Amino acid sequence: MSEETPRTELLPADALRGKRLGISVSDSPDLDRLGLTETHFRMTLGELARTVVIAGGDLYYGGHLQPEGITAFLIDELHRYGRRDRPLKVCLAWTVHQLMSSEQIAEQNEFLALFGEIHFLAPDGTRLDGPVAGAPQEDFSAVERATALTSLRQYMTGNTNARIVVGGKRAGFEGKMPGIVEEVLLSLERRQPVYLSGGFGGVTLDIIRTLRPEFTEWLPSQAGAPEADARLTEGLGRIKQVAVEKGWDGFANGLSDDENRLLAASYRPSEISALVGRGLGKLLPE
Repeated sequence: MSEETPRTELLPADALRGKRLGISVSDSPDLDRLGLTETHFRMTLGELARTVVIAGGDLYYGGHLQPEGITAFLIDELHRYGRRDRPLKVCLAWTVHQLMSSEQIAEQNEFLALFGEIHFLAPDGTRLDGPVAGAPQEDFSAVERATALTSLRQYMTGNTNARIVVGGKRAGFEGKMPGIVEEVLLSLERRQPVYLSGGFGGVTLDIIRTLRPEFTEWLPSQAGAPEADARLTEGLGRIKQVAVEKGWDGFANGLSDDENRLLAASYRPSEISALVGRGLGKLLPE
């Protein structure tokens, strides 16, 4: 593998104008093992947001609106970059926004202001004009939650050009498989490029190990680890199957094999954002 480290450089202004990037991120259970912290993780998200937003691209993220969550962090980052055309699209599954009161939704809309907008989705993933009026629903069944989450991920994949992936938990998830696994699976089914940043471990590294095991030799599987959730194992198996059936594993993303190998191992925020920016700059404007 080449020893050259990518330079930290921004894409030209408007290089990604009109391009929509899905971002799949969640906490990684491997941070302690890797000697990393939540600060390293969030610094990387900030650098990635900076790379995409300054170049004119939009970010699609599906999640929640908790004050300390990823959405709030991304909005804080956008305040630093000056774009006020709502580059962040926060996509909310039916089972998420239906738990919120009208006051909570109004507060979040005010918080997003000119930096983002909320896409409220129906159970089947259709975008609604806005939240459904009425008292918030108290709870949903496991099947309703899984169905709504799959619909959310189908909506995001259908409205984006490529996907950036970091971290990902292996347990404690809702849905028929971990969210990041399902989002990558849907991206591969659509033959979209993916940028798998594996240096923080988690499900992202599991996906890389499934598709390109030679890229993950730097971190052997953990001895004595608990048995994986069957839904994770099945989801990874489905990813491998789709990659074979489609003849597409997402690594045709504007980066060379050496660059993708480096992206699979790096934990340096500037290096990760430089690699993703390089790939996007070569690929998406075409």
